[in-house]
Amino acid sequence: MKKKILVINGHPNDESLCASLALSYFQGAEQAGHEVKLTHLSRLSFDPILHKGYLKIQELEPDLVQAQKDILWADHLVFIYPIWWSSVPALLKGFLDRVLLPGFAFKYHKNDPFWDKLLKGRTGRIILTTDAPWFWNLMMNWDPAIRTMKKGVLEFCGIKPVGVTQYDSLKSRKPEDIKKYLQKTFELGRKAV
Repeated sequence: MKKKILVINGHPNDESLCASLALSYFQGAEQAGHEVKLTHLSRLSFDPILHKGYLKIQELEPDLVQAQKDILWADHLVFIYPIWWSSVPALLKGFLDRVLLPGFAFKYHKNDPFWDKLLKGRTGRIILTTDAPWFWNLMMNWDPAIRTMKKGVLEFCGIKPVGVTQYDSLKSRKPEDIKKYLQKTFELGRKAV
């Protein structure tokens, strides 16, 4: 089944491995006949700070308006980012803060502690990179960059299931390892998972 896929590169450097992974996923999905859009957050123009929290929603810049349209268009969302300080880069965090607003991505109930998940019906994939070994992120830090994004952001908004692909120990990887990662990501795109 053909899908509409939005690939979001959350790395602020367009020449990063994450940018190459995003392009590999995009090319694999496109080659398999899926409709695909690729967004590099570094190329968007927006203030990443949610200045008043949810007390007063600031007007969205045109790039964020388009990002919301692309999210609603997509069946499958792919977020690609590095783990920095056990979390996502500030650019990606600011994007999430500004775009996944109440009334768009979720809606709290008035008389109970629950919420409506307004992005239901979509699936997701997280592809992340890290210099640390995978077991360090899991055992020492409990995978906050994965758990927060998967559970606290995507599933909170109704995006489910969310697959995870992690490329670890990058500082000690050889060029042939990186080629394998790019090929694996290309195949993930072909399969639209």
